[in-house]
Parts: sequence; C-alpha cells; structure tokens
Amino acid sequence: MLKKINLLNPTFPNKSTGIINGKSSGILNWNDLAYPQMYQLYQTLLSNFWKAQEINMQDDIKQWDELSNHEKDVFLRINTQLASLDSLQTPTMTQVMDYVTDPSFKAILAVISQQEAVHNESYSYILSSLIPIGEQKERFDEAKDDPLIRKRNQFIIDTYEEFRANSTPQLLFKLAIQSINLEGIFFYAGFAFFYNLARQQKMLKTSTMISYIQRDEMQHCYFMTQFVRILLTENPSLNTDQNIQYVYDTIDEAVRLEWEWANIILNNIDGIDLIEFKDYLEYLANKRLRQLGLVNLYVERENPIPWIHVFSDEMMNETKSDFFEQKSRTYTKVSQENGFDEL
Repeated sequence: MLKKINLLNPTFPNKSTGIINGKSSGILNWNDLAYPQMYQLYQTLLSNFWKAQEINMQDDIKQWDELSNHEKDVFLRINTQLASLDSLQTPTMTQVMDYVTDPSFKAILAVISQQEAVHNESYSYILSSLIPIGEQKERFDEAKDDPLIRKRNQFIIDTYEEFRANSTPQLLFKLAIQSINLEGIFFYAGFAFFYNLARQQKMLKTSTMISYIQRDEMQHCYFMTQFVRILLTENPSLNTDQNIQYVYDTIDEAVRLEWEWANIILNNIDGIDLIEFKDYLEYLANKRLRQLGLVNLYVERENPIPWIHVFSDEMMNETKSDFFEQKSRTYTKVSQENGFDEL
C-alpha cells in the first residue's frame, strides 16, 4: 500500500529518497532535488501559461454558420468529449499528489492539474462563443450519455477509480500508463479534426486554442513517461515482464478504441482518410512506447498525415509562427540540452 504523505516531516531530509514510499521533509528546495531535470520541466510548464480569453473568437463566430451541419455536429461532439476527458485529469492528478513523496513531483502534478482545468474551461469558452447555453448543456449531456464515448472514457476511469479505492504502487503504475493513453493518444486524435478544419482555413482561432492545449499535453505526457521510468527503476518489484506486457496491451487497446471511435465520428469528414488516421494512431502509440524506453509495437513510420505535421510536437518545438495565420506564437523551445528527447 501507499501511505498518504504528511505535509511536514521535520526529521526527514529535504531531498526525497524516492518518488513513492520515500522520506522527505515536504519542504521543496528546487536547488536540492533527487531529479534536477524536474526543475527544467517545471519551468517549461510555467512558460506555457495562457488563458482561453486571450484568444479572440470573433473570426470563428463569423465563420461558424459557413460550416456544414455535419461539420458543426462533429465539432461539438469532439469538443465536449475532450472536455469530459479533461474533467478526469484535474482531480486525478490532485489525488496522486497525496501519495508522491518527492515534493518536486508534487509541484509538477499541481501545475498539470491546474492546466487541465484551463483546458476544460477552454472547451467551454469555445462553445460559449458559438452556441447558446441551452444547446451547450444538451451537448455536454450527449457527451456524458453517448455509449461510444462512455466506452472510451470507462477504459480510463476504471483504472483511475481502482487507484482511488486502493492506492497501491501497482495501481499507481497502471494509472500513469492510462494517463499516457489519455493525454498522448486520445487527446491527439481529437485534435486532428480541428487541425483538418484549419488547413481548409476554417475555425482558425479554435485550432490556435487546440494547439496551445496540445503544447501543454505534450509536456504532461512526457512527464508521465518519465514518472513511469523512474517508478520502475526505484521499485524493481514493479519492473516485471507482466507490467511491461500491460503497457503494450493497454496502449494497443487505446489505439483500438480510438480507431473504433474514429470510424464513427470522423466518417465522411472531408480531408480525413481513415486508413491514414489509423496509421497516425499507431504512430502516436509507437512514440509513447519509445518515450517509455520500450520498442515499437506497430510498424515504424514517420508521421503518416502530412498536413498535420505543421501542428506536430516537433513543429511546436521548432517554429515560432502559425503556418495558417502567420501569427507569432511564443512556443517554448525544448532541446536535448534539457533532456526532452522523443517529444
């Protein structure tokens, strides 16, 4: 079992002796960390700070009625299902904080939790710009009741609830893998629809908002992969063939569920090739596995969707302007110097 960590343990060292079940005073000295790279990640997360209200939605408001009814429906369905997934992350990251010994990891989890709350607000902000409150409520209820979305969400929720009911190192490991699926596969798949609209010069302000969310999720996912690697290194009893197989099986199931979702919700969307999209899901899954230090599960390939490359993690790290709007953006430069490989 994991123990809830006391807020202050004066007889313990400030530098934590482990990320779970270790000893730490609870006092965070960023100059005295067991894993100094966490300070760099913390700074990167802070430099990403943004608010939904910074993005003026007037252009999208004017363009909304130019979308087809099918595009509007899919837009609203994906928006609310992403919000439903984000709603899980804020309380879950807070829950994990109670059992993590290392205060630098607690601080990062706190920032992640706050950013997920911003993401959730952003989806509501987009909706409030486009449709009346009555329809907004109906759409959120649809996301809650849609059997396909519930099936996808339950895949994540079951693991999260297991940890809430029985907080063990094994279930923390499983929670972290599911968080990677959520942030590194499910979210990215949903983002693709908005980027497809943007390449057609549609709803560009929404795509800007989505790109800011992705920039955050990229770092969240990276943190979770590093969290898992450290967890397995510090706790050899977790570093088993069964747990490695769990990683492969769970990521494979996430791809299968996302592919099932795409075949329904993205069917007949102009510009999206579903076979190409399946390859994209497998590409994302391979990337997450490599971040975890594991080998590819699927055929190795470059990003198979050429038009989405401008919104890829690599481009967000390397470019300072938006391809479609040519508007300056201040993306944080991440490089090998601060250890962010395989983003």
